Amino acid sequence: MPGGGPSGYEAGSGVGGVLRAAAASPGGGRLGGVRTALDAGAAPDRARLGAERATLTAAPGPGAVDGSRAGRPASRGAPGGDRRAGEVPAPVTLRAGDALALLSSNALALAQAALAGHETEVLLRATHAVAALSLAAVSGSPEAYAAPVHALRPYPGPARAAAEVRRLLGLPDRPTAPGPLSSDRRIQDPYGFRAFPQVHGAALDASAALRRIVEVEINCPTENPVLTSDGRLHHHGGFFAAPLALALDGLNLALLKTAQLSAARLSALSRPDITGLPAFLATGPAGSSGTMILEYTANSALAELRSCAAAPASAGHAVLSHGLEEAAGFAGQAARQTARAGTAYATVLACELVVAVRALRLHRAPPAGPVFSLAASALPADPEDRPLTGDIATATELLPRLAEL
Repeated sequence: MPGGGPSGYEAGSGVGGVLRAAAASPGGGRLGGVRTALDAGAAPDRARLGAERATLTAAPGPGAVDGSRAGRPASRGAPGGDRRAGEVPAPVTLRAGDALALLSSNALALAQAALAGHETEVLLRATHAVAALSLAAVSGSPEAYAAPVHALRPYPGPARAAAEVRRLLGLPDRPTAPGPLSSDRRIQDPYGFRAFPQVHGAALDASAALRRIVEVEINCPTENPVLTSDGRLHHHGGFFAAPLALALDGLNLALLKTAQLSAARLSALSRPDITGLPAFLATGPAGSSGTMILEYTANSALAELRSCAAAPASAGHAVLSHGLEEAAGFAGQAARQTARAGTAYATVLACELVVAVRALRLHRAPPAGPVFSLAASALPADPEDRPLTGDIATATELLPRLAEL
């Protein structure tokens, strides 16, 4: 394509419609049209998040570029004007030559990255609650979460991860010194618990980095050529979304690392030497498998996540247009890999949640507080051997609610 643009996007896809409408909105700039569309409901159910999150949730419904949703009439009013509740913004009709401008604006990649980034952000917040339940189920030490420990290495992500677990479990910032070690007390917990703040904190930092880049990109013109404030047109390479692709790839790798610890905690919850509970939390007759199958499910999802992170999209290469476009950013591919990685991570986390809640139900002192109360009220209490597919589905749906605690 002369002039350059991102590689691999589907021109005319509904994902870019709201951003295209935002660029065309005279009243609110790029975000004005996004906010209008979100307020009017022109977004899939999973992305209806409110205008305050517009910079990370811009995506239209599953329709054409006009952003209209099936079964709902589009308003024909002026963009940004008053509309009745439930109406969608006026459609934006593509004209000859608009497809190239749409592609060069990175609208599609930005919308995909925004949606995937937001969904991953929700999962990362939910992880604090799930990891806190697992830590309680193994009577883990609070020492690894102490505020003075994380003050020594002032990365924001690890400090936040440790603080969230302390808050959810009601732990003090500075735990009291333990007494003499008893025969049944571990000197140190496994990495899944002891290194959680450091590993999960890296994912939080990667998510924050992606958010910053999306917010910059969504508020800046990248079309080629671009009209600058001095009234001149400039041919440039601002459409080359290397920062976006690299941030997405970094998040995928960070998500893999924290998912590995989630799977490790799940396995630890199945060990009598760590929990003091029956193997695999089985309570039925001899030969009962309890939650053993969830280790297989979690590790299968982990393998899917690994496939998303092991081949960073930024490593791709393409030479087009007789060699004039001898590179590509592959941000669109990176965004789609992040979406896949998030789906796989949700499955890993849901498996850990199911096992942690079952372990705490068998625990002599389940933790007080809203986290266990919410999870225990939602998940089935039947401990007998049975298919656990429904439990995983329920736990997956529960994750956004845990993220709000």
